[in-house]
Amino acid sequence: MQRILKYLSPREHVDNVLLINPQHLKKKGIRGIAIDLDNTLLPWKDDTFLPEVLAWVMELKNNGFKICIVSNAKPQRVKDLSKILDVPAVWKAVKPSKGAFRKALSILELEPSKVAMIGDQIFTDTLGGNRLGLYTILVNPLEKKEFVLTMQVRKVEKLVLRALRRRGCIK
Repeated sequence: MQRILKYLSPREHVDNVLLINPQHLKKKGIRGIAIDLDNTLLPWKDDTFLPEVLAWVMELKNNGFKICIVSNAKPQRVKDLSKILDVPAVWKAVKPSKGAFRKALSILELEPSKVAMIGDQIFTDTLGGNRLGLYTILVNPLEKKEFVLTMQVRKVEKLVLRALRRRGCIK
């Protein structure tokens, strides 16, 4: 059970990406960001980034961070949105499989200990990042509207979050 919780436990849990401070990450030795798209950077099926999110991404870049989107979404959508942010992307990632994360690490040209994976789902983003030794940060989903299967997984995720809090693994 401990081993399972280790893989499901994010290193940090914050409300949204805007609360992730680049200087805090730098102090931890993080130099690259692998980041989910839907319900992390923008609401599910939305194609417009909030100005605050664009400014946050620009702040990361200005602080020398390399960024790569890692998304299970369809190629054209991810390509279009990654162009807006001017960052590379891995699409149809099949998270939590290791392949997509390895590809992101290759794109970023960084070792796992220097990369943070930021996303809104424990069973895709956190689990996948932890399997390769990335510094995982779980954010709350931006909205409730999601893919039907994801809504079902969220029910189990709530139970896992409760267990992680009870054991002091996250706040």
